[in-house]
Amino acid sequence: MKPIFYLTLTILLLAGCDANEQPAATSDEPATAPAPVATTTAQPQSPKGPRVVFLGDSLTAGLGVERDEAYPAIVTEMLRSDGIEIVAVNAGQSGDTTAGGLRRLDWVLKQKPDVVVVGLGGNDGLRGVDLRDSEENLRQIITKARASGARVLLLGMLIPPNYGPDYTAKFGAIYPKLAKELNVPLVPFLLENVGGEAKYNQRDGIHPTPEGHKIVAKNVAPHLRDLVRSIQK
Repeated sequence: MKPIFYLTLTILLLAGCDANEQPAATSDEPATAPAPVATTTAQPQSPKGPRVVFLGDSLTAGLGVERDEAYPAIVTEMLRSDGIEIVAVNAGQSGDTTAGGLRRLDWVLKQKPDVVVVGLGGNDGLRGVDLRDSEENLRQIITKARASGARVLLLGMLIPPNYGPDYTAKFGAIYPKLAKELNVPLVPFLLENVGGEAKYNQRDGIHPTPEGHKIVAKNVAPHLRDLVRSIQK
């Protein structure tokens, strides 16, 4: 990741949180129910195929872009172009943490997803949350989702060294550790080729532009494609 990305995140951290994000909900259910993501074509989304819920923060919600420009919608279209239909539900919530995602999980599982894509932890790292808590929250999310019968795709995240190299390294190691321990597929870094690249980020330096979301979608799509195909066999 580039130095400008570190600087931007450091400034936002000193401000207390992402300037464009709101605190995560504290109730078990979100204020508004996530709807199936809009597609980028004029055709309505097919009701056929596995239900895939994207559980995440503002990166998943698509803060600053249209809902059909956020990576969950783009991934849906990429899979459709490969002949794979999914019913995608964008359950991204700006400002969410692993604790917030765990609180929302029961509501998410009421959607009876076949796949839960877990994209949480970035806000934990920016706020200096105890790494043991973040890891345990993610472990519970994965374990509960799988217990419900859903497959899980874990989205890895990296953070700048605001809290020192030890915290930074241990944070990044949480994702491959859990992926190996719980035997779930992992996207190594959700923002690969986007984080720190000014041309692919909005003015805040954190949230991807529509073009940035296209790259994020390319990072996610191959892993989700393999997971969905394994369900359909």
